[in-house]
Amino acid sequence: MPLSLLTSPPTPAPRILPNFFSASPSHFTTTRFLTNKRFRTTISIVAKASEEDDDKPAFNPFGFVTDNPSSRSAIQLPESPAEDGNVGQMLYRIEDKGKEYGSYIKAGGFRWFVRETGSTESRRGTIIFLHGAPTQSYSYRVVMSQMADAGFHCFAPDWIGFGFSDKPQAGYGFDYTEKEFHEAFDKLLDVLGVASPFFLVVQGFLVGSYGLTWALKNPSRISKLGIMNTQLTVSSPIPGLFNNLRIPFLGEFTCQNAVMAERFIEAGSPYVLKLEKADVYRLPYLSSSGPGFALLEATKKANFNDIKSQISAGFASGSWDKPILVAWGISDKYLPQSVAEEFQKGNPDFVKLKLIEGAGHMPQEDWPEKVVDALRYFF
Repeated sequence: MPLSLLTSPPTPAPRILPNFFSASPSHFTTTRFLTNKRFRTTISIVAKASEEDDDKPAFNPFGFVTDNPSSRSAIQLPESPAEDGNVGQMLYRIEDKGKEYGSYIKAGGFRWFVRETGSTESRRGTIIFLHGAPTQSYSYRVVMSQMADAGFHCFAPDWIGFGFSDKPQAGYGFDYTEKEFHEAFDKLLDVLGVASPFFLVVQGFLVGSYGLTWALKNPSRISKLGIMNTQLTVSSPIPGLFNNLRIPFLGEFTCQNAVMAERFIEAGSPYVLKLEKADVYRLPYLSSSGPGFALLEATKKANFNDIKSQISAGFASGSWDKPILVAWGISDKYLPQSVAEEFQKGNPDFVKLKLIEGAGHMPQEDWPEKVVDALRYFF
């Protein structure tokens, strides 16, 4: 297989940015950008298919990141990126996006990115919104704004390792275990001065589930609990992303896919993200390897079966006596509606189920207005 190597003059002490891939029926091209502040070296390796395979559809090993419009707009780079654009320019285009209502808070030795709407004088109380993996608190921006208008004081942090919060290397003060996520969250609440009891809203996998296991350990701090699509029963399926992250080598490759978050959101939703939204979910994974490795470590340390058992038993009748609203996007492609229905049957006196038509795995992103209607009535 012939190879052609095209290089520009070498760059001293380069900084490696993520790989991106594109494929055509006759060849695939891998482009890696090596940059510092003044220079760039671009290396393209083109592997052409043999002539006898010209009439056969080529296997595209990177199709999982090229089969939707928003991802394609990010990674289908031109043949001459030096002339038409590069990853650095992409970062420059989106680096200031997605920080609505947000600021940095130091707690427990880490810097958290926390969104806040409303004020301590808000008459209807405080709501803490917790996101799941592999996303970030950006998903709550519209819900937070409208809930503040309704008289609530709202906080939505990016978990450590996610979004715009710190992403410490595992083994250096944070190992991404359930216990450490709980302890870090406790310290953040102390710094924010959140008085108990407060309203808690949780959505999503992994760190979203840790929000629920934290609530089980701290029932006196919760007034009412809102839950959107997350694993609530022992029968709840685990998406392929988290299974892949556990496989040696494949996990390391998967976690460095810069469009992983937006692809995960779209795969669980009936909608394709608009580019300006996809940009924000992509940004942490595009700008650094840290978020990917944080997700990898958190996934490896998580015992999903134990987490599901804790949640299913902990919120059952006789174990939990605080009001719960389950606002469920019925078009979720990861978690069927039956998960929410089974959960409600386990504690019908305290669990209210609200089905949200037209919403998928992330109702707060797909249809925030309906989420706000449900939460305002419940809280």
